[in-house]
Amino acid sequence: MHDSTDNLDGDHMPHDDDPPRSDDGPRIDERFMSAALDLAQTAMDADEVPVGAVVVRGGRVIGRGFNQRQTLHDPTAHAEMLAITAAAESVGDWRLDDCTLYVTLEPCAMCAGAIVLARIRRLVYGATDPKAGACASLYTIPTDPRLNHQVQVTCGILEAPCSAILKEFFARQRALGKK
Repeated sequence: MHDSTDNLDGDHMPHDDDPPRSDDGPRIDERFMSAALDLAQTAMDADEVPVGAVVVRGGRVIGRGFNQRQTLHDPTAHAEMLAITAAAESVGDWRLDDCTLYVTLEPCAMCAGAIVLARIRRLVYGATDPKAGACASLYTIPTDPRLNHQVQVTCGILEAPCSAILKEFFARQRALGKK
C-alpha cells in the first residue's frame, strides 16, 4: 500500500514534476516494481507473457516495456529490451550507468547481456525463472567478474504478485490448449 507521500498518480508512476529521489531502498523498490507489474498486466491483457519492466534514473521512470513478442512478431521484444531501448532514447545515450532496471521476472541470457552492455548500475527483479533465468537461476551474467561491467542484483521484490500473474497467465493458456 502506498501513502500520500509516495507522490504517485493512478498508474503508480512518479509525476513528471516530482523532485528526483533515490532509487534505492525497499520501499522505493516496491514502488517501481508495482509500476513494472502494471506493465505486466498490460502484456497479459494483450495475450503476451506477462512481464513488465521500467528503467529508473534519479527517482524517475525513463523507460518502460512489456513483452510484445507475439504482437511485434519479434523474438527479442522482451520487456527488458524494450524498456532499455526506450531509456536510451530518452537520455540520448546507450550508457545507462546511473540507472536501475525493475523487471517482474528474472531476465534471460539475452536480456541479462543487454543489461550488462547498457552498463545498468542495478537490476531488481521479482520472480525467479528456473527454466531461463540468467541472473541467478541458471547463470549469473550480470555479476560475472569476467565481464567488463558488473550489475548489482536484488531479487524477490514483490515476488508473490510477480509469480502469481505468470501462473495465472499460463493456467489460462493451458485451459485454452495454447501453451
